[in-house]
Amino acid sequence: MLFVMNVLPLQASPAVEAPSYLLMEASTGKVICEQNADERRSPASITKIMTLLLIFEHLNTGRITLDSQVITSAHAKSMGGSQVFLEEGEVQSLDTIIKCIAVASGNDASVAAAEFIAGSEEEFVQMMNNKAKELGMENTHFKDCCGLSDSDDHYTTARDVAIMSRELITKYPQVFEYTRIWMEDITHETSQGTSVFTLSSTNKLLKMYEWTTGLKTGSTSKALYCLSATASKDDIDLIAVVMGSPSNKVRFQDAMTLLNYGYSVSALYEDENKDPLGKLKVAGGVEDEVPLLYEGSFRYLDIDGQNLSQVEKTISLPEEIQAPVERGEAVGEAVYSLNGNRIGSVSILAELSVEKARYGDYLFKVCKLFCSL
Repeated sequence: MLFVMNVLPLQASPAVEAPSYLLMEASTGKVICEQNADERRSPASITKIMTLLLIFEHLNTGRITLDSQVITSAHAKSMGGSQVFLEEGEVQSLDTIIKCIAVASGNDASVAAAEFIAGSEEEFVQMMNNKAKELGMENTHFKDCCGLSDSDDHYTTARDVAIMSRELITKYPQVFEYTRIWMEDITHETSQGTSVFTLSSTNKLLKMYEWTTGLKTGSTSKALYCLSATASKDDIDLIAVVMGSPSNKVRFQDAMTLLNYGYSVSALYEDENKDPLGKLKVAGGVEDEVPLLYEGSFRYLDIDGQNLSQVEKTISLPEEIQAPVERGEAVGEAVYSLNGNRIGSVSILAELSVEKARYGDYLFKVCKLFCSL
């Protein structure tokens, strides 16, 4: 069991200039502090967090790879704002396209990726909205895949940005291989010849805050200055979302203020659940017992200064279960409590399937027992 203690006496709410913000611990999803976190606002380029999430989801299927070739369309080339100056017909690997999105916030690269995956930006945006609904992002609607839109119908909230950021970094931590890049060259190969272009990170927090891991900046005249900042310190991963900061400098200061606050009040309890569970009796099954396993580890974030060494774990299992039993079926739980209060649980699963015994199975058991005498 792991205890990560960064606890100081509980402070007042952090002094943040952004009108809307939220600070979350990534592994548990616990919100540490927030202000106007459900206020709908224009997200600018932090829209691209959803774009990256869908890219990595499709990579995970194996149908596309980092070596897949992405062709830039005239529509993708036409994107204004932040761009990496892809030319129509230019071919880049998906790996390079991801760098262009994650490091330099390339609008042209975002649209090229969207078209590559979905056939058109419109179809990709529909996928983005479907994913937002699936994640429970109740106050989000996208009109494009890069955040250039100034439509009132393109909006999200600090809470929803934290939700999609958490989904991205916990499911696909390899994104940090891109978001940690400060500067890197790519090569343009077009009919005009070959040229080198330097990607420079828009996330200045990489140089300002030593525990920074990502994630995405955004700014337009409508959205002002936005940021979803991720950091990792002492095994605690935080997500600080600020929206509508008045200046570029302030958004980074706001994020650092939130992250510092989070680390000052947070304590993490973790049980990796590696202790053996033994077996559970099965009534009426081909097998008389079934081995057990935990569904996963347990993590709990405390921000109230409680003594996490007092966390108690109780295994709750029936004396036996009735066949048939499906592999992965929840048959009990490990319950965690602190100061008499339940703080969470982890399911205990059947490791194997056990079919219901038939007449022949019972006969076999009797014969086996007789032969052992």
